[in-house]
Amino acid sequence: MKEMIQIMDTTLRDGEQTTGVSFNDSEKLSITKLLLNEVKVDRVEIASARVSSGEFSAVKGVTKWAQKNGFIDKIEILGFVDGLMSLNWIQEAGGSVINLLCKGSLKHLKGQLRKTPEEHVADIIALTRNAKKMGIRVNIYLEDWSNGMRHSPNYVFQIMDKLCDAEIDRYMLPDTLGILNPDETFTFCKQMIERYPTLNYDFHAHNDYDLAIANVVSSFKAGIRSFHTTINGLGERAGNAPLSSVIAVAKDQMKSETAVNEKKINRISGIVENFSGIRIPVNKPLIGEYVFTQCSGIHADGDNKDKLYQNELKPERFGRQISYSLGKTSGKSNILNNLKTLGLSLDAESLKKVTDRVIELGDLKKIVTIDDLPFIVADVLKSKSIPDRIKIRNYVISLSKGLQPAASIIIDIDEKSYQANSVGDGQYDAFMNALKKIFKRLDKPFPKLLDYTVSIPPGGRTDALVETVITWRLNREFKTRGLETDQTSAAIIATEKMLNLVEYEYSKNKAKLALV
Repeated sequence: MKEMIQIMDTTLRDGEQTTGVSFNDSEKLSITKLLLNEVKVDRVEIASARVSSGEFSAVKGVTKWAQKNGFIDKIEILGFVDGLMSLNWIQEAGGSVINLLCKGSLKHLKGQLRKTPEEHVADIIALTRNAKKMGIRVNIYLEDWSNGMRHSPNYVFQIMDKLCDAEIDRYMLPDTLGILNPDETFTFCKQMIERYPTLNYDFHAHNDYDLAIANVVSSFKAGIRSFHTTINGLGERAGNAPLSSVIAVAKDQMKSETAVNEKKINRISGIVENFSGIRIPVNKPLIGEYVFTQCSGIHADGDNKDKLYQNELKPERFGRQISYSLGKTSGKSNILNNLKTLGLSLDAESLKKVTDRVIELGDLKKIVTIDDLPFIVADVLKSKSIPDRIKIRNYVISLSKGLQPAASIIIDIDEKSYQANSVGDGQYDAFMNALKKIFKRLDKPFPKLLDYTVSIPPGGRTDALVETVITWRLNREFKTRGLETDQTSAAIIATEKMLNLVEYEYSKNKAKLALV
């Protein structure tokens, strides 16, 4: 049997220390539920004690849910060596596990606490005894442990000799400043395990040198079997070891198992991206938008023949699917794969024309997606593979100080006109609310807007073209884009494309049902 390793996720504590990130009560509860119910990590660190009244309220909400659903032992809160203050805070908030922040290097001890090792150890042991009386379990962080092992190992061993028999469940070894390389990680972790072989250890990696995952692997080789992660690699400075990468490496490189459900990682990554406001880089392993996209025509051809350009990281494992991008390096195989997905077919001559057009757009640095392909086909072949059955004929959008933005629109569907008015939180929101009124009246499907991005060329020109890209979901995710000098106008162009795509697929499905 493969060896099991544990995952403690600290997105809601260390991840929240990312500059500009703050999760509110409902977001903390939602992420905790997802991590424990769906993703199935082993433990979750949700907050730091004594931070704010808002943090206290958020923790109370999480612990109340966790107590009711049998997860309270999996909820952990960072606390400090401050007598009873952190313990009381955690107890009043409903928590039952403290992750105690101790000093793992002599430099930190002297520079921050200005205490002797003996005084610090005495304070820690006193706190663990009080915690036991209060029914609170204790784990300890040896803060700056990596620097401690580099520059003051005798200090680390001095305090560990005193703490190894204390009422402590887990000893957390953090590379607080992200300084370690894989060789050092292996050596330092091995020293701890050999000197104190009966203790339970966690390794907590930071990514300052982009070595967090490599260090996780090295700590595993040394004997560590529990690791700290954050969703999307959020965290102080360069962040922590990403949950997605640790899970993949654990299975494929370390040949181990976790309780984590890989298929749920992409979903929670997207949710945390929205809650945090920190965009996932498109090339971030496993969760980036383009990481399961083949760009080269040679790669697409190899995949068609024998999946020659695929590895163990199958997108299906992570709730995703492979795609083939369209650009100047595209070949016929890329185009064919995308056409097949759309249910379209072309003869050899037409395929060449479409391929040449895609390459031409790529040379102009235009972004081309599968959802643009029907329009390219229609344009190149002068056909109507996606008929323009819906036209946004007129719209008036108003924005006035002290009043809600409002929109009045007229659209044509198969040359029949429909009109609606609405208000919204913004100009485009008002426009969309009016549009939804019409589609609800007609009992037609309307997709959910998932994402809205605007790209403006640098240089500050007020007459520059704006590209608006909108991501939608209706049975599947798809994107449409619009190009105009005005952001809202560009969004409306993208929306009209979406309406015609949806109408085409809706009509096609109705026709199929009529034949059954």
